[in-house]
Amino acid sequence: MIMEYVCGGELFDYIVKHGKLKESDARRFFQQIISGVDYCHRHMVVHRDLKPENLLLDQNLNVKIADFGLSNMMMDGEFLRTSCGSPNYAAPEVISGKLYAGPEVDIWSCGVILYALLCGTLPFDDEHVPTLFRKIKSGIFPIPDYLNKSVVSLLIHMLHDNDASIIDMDAVKIVCEKFGVCDKEVHSALLSGNPHDQLAIAYHLVVDNKRIEDDMAKLDIKDFYVASSPPPAAALLDSPSRQHPERLATTVRQRMLSGGKFDEKIPGMESM
Repeated sequence: MIMEYVCGGELFDYIVKHGKLKESDARRFFQQIISGVDYCHRHMVVHRDLKPENLLLDQNLNVKIADFGLSNMMMDGEFLRTSCGSPNYAAPEVISGKLYAGPEVDIWSCGVILYALLCGTLPFDDEHVPTLFRKIKSGIFPIPDYLNKSVVSLLIHMLHDNDASIIDMDAVKIVCEKFGVCDKEVHSALLSGNPHDQLAIAYHLVVDNKRIEDDMAKLDIKDFYVASSPPPAAALLDSPSRQHPERLATTVRQRMLSGGKFDEKIPGMESM
């Protein structure tokens, strides 16, 4: 096998050396990354492990996407479920073991990379992996004052937990029973993006009804307890008292944390 020689090293090392980049420099890198990822998606390939360590630079600082060891082919009407990649760059549906189509998890990772380019740190970070996962699922991250509004808007859209991409299998089963179809037909309808597809409409109606019922149940419990009960101790313990470590530093421990695969090594991550 003959591969292109890339002499500029990893984008990770470039960020470590230069810190947060000027918006114009970050834009140039990001446009190239997104262009390459779009090419992969149009050819039905999802990378699933996008991070600065897997983005190489040539002598002219052009980005080359590397390490497709965790990539997969996307098939129409089928979803992926494998929990893989690197924890700090993984999308909520990946760390939760939920079904996902593919492109959305790469887009999330690109959002984390864009944040790292502009801020020199990671949006979600913690040495305690379960706490890190809770932060990722919350979708809440610090926004520096120096970022302009358009960049902030883009980051919020890319690092938003899109519930529509997480398939509720109970709702799929209900639609299958009502319409006498198989689950793959419902999956295909959801992937088609056709707002007039009757299976997609039925699915979203079922999901909305379930959400309303769940919200009402939570509301009843809250109204019953809130006036007389103090906040649970667990809620207080969940609040971190220390600052976020700056993971983008050149130490062996930090490289392991930002670069580890976690198909089977981290508790709470399902691999199927």
